Amino acid sequence: MDDQETRLTRLRREIHRLRTSPSLRLGSHITDAIRKPWRAPFLIITLPWMMAMIGFELLGWKAQPAAFSANRAGRLSSKGNCVVMFPTNGVGFGHFTRMLAVAKRMKASDPSLEIIFFTTMPTLHLLKPYGIPAHHISGPKYFKGMDSEEWNALLEEELNMCFELHRPSMFLFDGAFPYRGMLRAIQGRTSLRKIWMRRGTFRKGSSIPVDSIQHFDAVVHPEDSVASPVEKIEHDLEVITCPPIVMLDENELLSKEKSRSRLGLSQDAIVIYVQLGAGEINEIESEVRQTVDALLKNSKVHIVLGESMIGPRIELDLERVRILRDYPNSMYFHGFDATVQAGGYNSFHETRKFGLPALFYPNMNTGMDDQMARCNVADIEGWGKVVQKRTHDNILLACEDLLNRLKNPSTIPKQLNGADILSTLLMEGLNESIE
Repeated sequence: MDDQETRLTRLRREIHRLRTSPSLRLGSHITDAIRKPWRAPFLIITLPWMMAMIGFELLGWKAQPAAFSANRAGRLSSKGNCVVMFPTNGVGFGHFTRMLAVAKRMKASDPSLEIIFFTTMPTLHLLKPYGIPAHHISGPKYFKGMDSEEWNALLEEELNMCFELHRPSMFLFDGAFPYRGMLRAIQGRTSLRKIWMRRGTFRKGSSIPVDSIQHFDAVVHPEDSVASPVEKIEHDLEVITCPPIVMLDENELLSKEKSRSRLGLSQDAIVIYVQLGAGEINEIESEVRQTVDALLKNSKVHIVLGESMIGPRIELDLERVRILRDYPNSMYFHGFDATVQAGGYNSFHETRKFGLPALFYPNMNTGMDDQMARCNVADIEGWGKVVQKRTHDNILLACEDLLNRLKNPSTIPKQLNGADILSTLLMEGLNESIE
């Protein structure tokens, strides 16, 4: 009987989705004018108006029709000791890592807690050591011939199935942009506490759908090393802030000896970790290659190049250079003497927390992510230097300065881990909702 009800709910959901689709709404509008001829003369006005309104909905400037509610179909709501987490797939691991950092601490607090990942990230094997199962859906670009509307319909159905199977009490989303299919799936689930974890604030003029924030009960803003701008979009959600979220704690890092042994490096070498993420290493004029060549001028220097697990393989055969493709790479930080990196949110705060002298090449084309301002904090605190204009001579001088600073390292202020604080707050809220 329960299986039959589930199938009926899915069919009702599909019918509702078809009825509220732009094509059927436009078709129904024209059909109504044919059935009622007195409306036909007004089509010259009403049809463009309706097309404009639907266009605004698709752009996120106007709220879309209400999603189908399983409760209205008579499905009983229930919830248990379960949390569903949805990290999106960005250009790297930022969303996934922050969510996993929180998840593993919530599991440690309550081993009986069921945590389910629902994600577009392809690296599901990274969840196995933590005993976290996952539902996976590839991003729309991986489906040949599938448009955004079709993909969001698929996402909605898959996420609804996940909710119906696991009956979570809490849903966490980590991403800059809320998918329409996700919003439809969580709409009307009053027994589900819905939380949006998002770096940065909501700004007017952004591409975020106007009706997206209201689907959530709270928003989490992990802090940055620099102050965030004041909220621009007014909302009445509970706002939770926490220090920067870092995946590992100090005691989880490998020792210097073990790190270097795993990487095949001498215990006496000067080891520099380089992860810039831009430019081809084999292009001698690229920033990463110029940096590697500048560092290798010192015969004692060995370099570890960080390679993304979701990026292409680095094809390189250089003496005293190792390739590291692991997760998280920060587990090896005790084995490094310094680092050269771009200054992204996660890598910056890992470096800051674990006390690595650093050289930063901030990316100036990252939209809302002000890497320059973030990296300048390292300069002010005395443990990092910023190279804004990366010419051959500037890179050479900066690398020489980095190696000289190793002789008199600066003390980096101790940092709290936002993952510890946030996981505690979420567990308190989860326990209250279950009771």
